[in-house]
Amino acid sequence: MVDVRTLPVGEDNEDRVTLDDLAREGARRMIAAALEAEVDDYVSSFADEIGEDGRRLVVRNGLARERKVTVGSGTVPVRAPRVNDKRVDEETGERKRFSSRILPAYARRSPKVTEVLPVLYLHGLSTGDFKPALRDLLGEDASGLSSSSIQRLTEQWQAEHEAFRTRELRFARYAYLFVDGVNVGVRLGEDPKLCLLVVIGVREDGVKELLAVEDGYRESEESWSQVLRDLRDRGLNAPKLVTGDGALGAWAALRTVFPAAKEQRCWVHKTANVLDALPKRLQPRAKSLLHEMAEAPSRADASKALERFRDEFDAKYPKAVAKLDKDWEQLTAFYEFPAEHWRHLRTTNPIESSFATVKLRTKVTKGSGSKKAALAMAYKLLDSAQQRWRRINGRELVADVLAGVKFKDGIKVTEDDTTTQDEKVAA
Repeated sequence: MVDVRTLPVGEDNEDRVTLDDLAREGARRMIAAALEAEVDDYVSSFADEIGEDGRRLVVRNGLARERKVTVGSGTVPVRAPRVNDKRVDEETGERKRFSSRILPAYARRSPKVTEVLPVLYLHGLSTGDFKPALRDLLGEDASGLSSSSIQRLTEQWQAEHEAFRTRELRFARYAYLFVDGVNVGVRLGEDPKLCLLVVIGVREDGVKELLAVEDGYRESEESWSQVLRDLRDRGLNAPKLVTGDGALGAWAALRTVFPAAKEQRCWVHKTANVLDALPKRLQPRAKSLLHEMAEAPSRADASKALERFRDEFDAKYPKAVAKLDKDWEQLTAFYEFPAEHWRHLRTTNPIESSFATVKLRTKVTKGSGSKKAALAMAYKLLDSAQQRWRRINGRELVADVLAGVKFKDGIKVTEDDTTTQDEKVAA
């Protein structure tokens, strides 16, 4: 099992920027959702008050003008929903007005809004902690975020996750899959942690798409088989290559559900595993050689780097070398695909970097919770993350991969190459 807190945020600057953008976009969406829930709660609480014309006195009234609000993750645009309240205060004779407790009128900076977002995410996971946490964050008069309004919000997320997990997948084709399982520190009854099984696919147009967010028992073969069979039954085509951690039960499941798919082991995970078998004083040199293997321009060059590693470490640290030998074929599977795709295929980084956010959200949960609510929370966070995932490089070559075009060391094998090779063999 991988602990994402120990892994690098990303292979390159692209991933670091993605996380910054994700924080701002997540804040914007969650503030908007919380404001909608607050207004719905306010309007429904006065649904029985009817005017002389037989119409409700309190109704929604569109959206206010957009304004910029600075929160902990940056400045985000917000359009707050408006309320038309026709009730009159009997003592003063003045019209009553709706005032948001989350985002007061004219507010431009609200650190408490940022702090309340994890509470919104985690409601349902630790229900008993919700009211005191809300009181501490927003004060005793925080009536805008009542338990009922938050409950409606989490129910909406759960409904969206249910629709996501039953949608048809036959309308697109996927060349690559990234699979990983991450333990999230939420206690669910007798289970110590929730294990999330995640699948991301690369479509024919090069776009990365979230395909599955499910719970599983310790990343077992049975759990992964259920996830992959469900994807297949909903129309997912057999992928050409699947990238994941070598410790997953997903591989046995993959060989049953999609037996023709090639397997690529994640170099980030493998590097960490190999370094664990070496003393710290040798790890910088070992890491340099491991980087040479992963970044080698051809499979032959990668094998030469492996032999240099073997010469230096096999005598005293055979376990480190054995970890590479064990999965060498799967570590170098990416050489049979376009070179433009290699940087994407070598690691499960899209999942790792996105799960760093999930870890932050669930880290603060202390009570037992609902598995359904936890899955919905993880789905919403990853769904938000995928809006920022960049298409893979060389996306025009994905169609070739799906068509079964052969590649050797990242270069397309043409008919002339095949003929030349056949002639060499005959000679």
